[in-house]
Amino acid sequence: MSCLTSGFKAEIATIVGRDYVKEDDAISAIDYGVLPENLGAGIVVLPGGTEELATVVRCCHAHGVAIVTHGGRTGLVGGGISRPGEIVVSTARLNRITFLSPVENVAVVEAGVTLQALQEAAGEYGLEPGIDLPSRGSATIGGMASTNAGGISAFRHGVMRHRILGLEAVLADGSIYSDLTRVVKNTAGYDLAQLFIGSEGTLGIITRIAIKLEPLPASTATALFGLPSTQAALSVMRRGLKAQYGHLRAAEAIWSNYFHLTSTHHNWSAADYRTDHPINLLLCLGGNDDADVQSEVENIYEDVSTHDADISAVIASSKAQERAIWALREDTDLIYRRHPGAPSYDVSVPLSEVEAYMNQRIAKLKALDPEIDPYVFGHLADGNLHIVLNAARDTVDSGMTTAIEDILYSGLHPSGGSFSAEHGIGSKRAETLIKNTHPGKMMLMKKVKACLDPRGMLNPGKVLLD
Repeated sequence: MSCLTSGFKAEIATIVGRDYVKEDDAISAIDYGVLPENLGAGIVVLPGGTEELATVVRCCHAHGVAIVTHGGRTGLVGGGISRPGEIVVSTARLNRITFLSPVENVAVVEAGVTLQALQEAAGEYGLEPGIDLPSRGSATIGGMASTNAGGISAFRHGVMRHRILGLEAVLADGSIYSDLTRVVKNTAGYDLAQLFIGSEGTLGIITRIAIKLEPLPASTATALFGLPSTQAALSVMRRGLKAQYGHLRAAEAIWSNYFHLTSTHHNWSAADYRTDHPINLLLCLGGNDDADVQSEVENIYEDVSTHDADISAVIASSKAQERAIWALREDTDLIYRRHPGAPSYDVSVPLSEVEAYMNQRIAKLKALDPEIDPYVFGHLADGNLHIVLNAARDTVDSGMTTAIEDILYSGLHPSGGSFSAEHGIGSKRAETLIKNTHPGKMMLMKKVKACLDPRGMLNPGKVLLD
């Protein structure tokens, strides 16, 4: 472990300014985000631009000090955990939108810009980033790029890897990689930007991103369907994809235990809507005309109800009702308030396997421990399921954790799925990555890391074990 000498700290303060080096009491004023261990280093440095950040990195490189980069600290897999002897570099001051064109449908933003800030700026031109997350108010574009975030619209617009046209990053030795291409067609050599997307700050510190924007629909219509099975939910989702008017914007599945938690907390109810369905599906359409998309949602309900009488539905008739329905899906904090640190799992399952996966894996979890009744929700249109245990972290021992992971992850890779859909690897999933990844891929990942960060100075202990 390196020692942060007074001389080193003085150099850092000279680079960024004393006000932008936070220690001691100033640390306690910083929101640590999901995990208190995020601020374990005890020092947070806030550079004001790419050149300033590069100078900080060069100073750290000279002194042998490791760096953990922080964005909005919304990560769920320990990717932002820091330790004494390291420094945290925050992108909070890199918060400028430097370019936004309604002609190009492109924005260039600094890494610390929040998703919500970009959504609001793009919205003034009738555009949106093509990606959305419940943590939009805190999650930063740089952090989303570093974790290859997915979210609600991935089935339609792709994940961050598909949204980014170019980026700028500071490398482990303090040199700068810059390729802020703003066009889709670009075959000028290797697409090196892709190395940084999803690498969780282990290969470089992303500072600026050129991101594609999409037209924002003038109208939306939202409905909640109560359904008898996963297969029925998939059928409704497929009907949404074939909408005659408008297009599918979201298909969010909420299984019964999670729905009970959120609907009870929010005291939510609707006429003729039963709350005991095995699965609930939030469906959202976007289009150019209010009447058309509202009519299309009604047509979907009529089509579905003719094939299955055991359903109920509510179609939002106002923005307030629409927000109330979305809260049933997005208020995941309720889980962690009831079960502090509840172990969570984030898998991608091919759509043809979703029903069998859910039936088999939940049954195996119950066989392992009858008290397990997980909260399950997810982005049904791309097969991304979030499974959160109904237990606090400190009540689940390592043996039980291993058994649960074996149940949830076994067979995923051979079937074309993934044990890590959109939350990343961080420190929590590093060993799982080794167990579930082809040796050839692991070998190449280690070679890339050794090439770009031979001294292991960037986000040590994350993704690849030290």
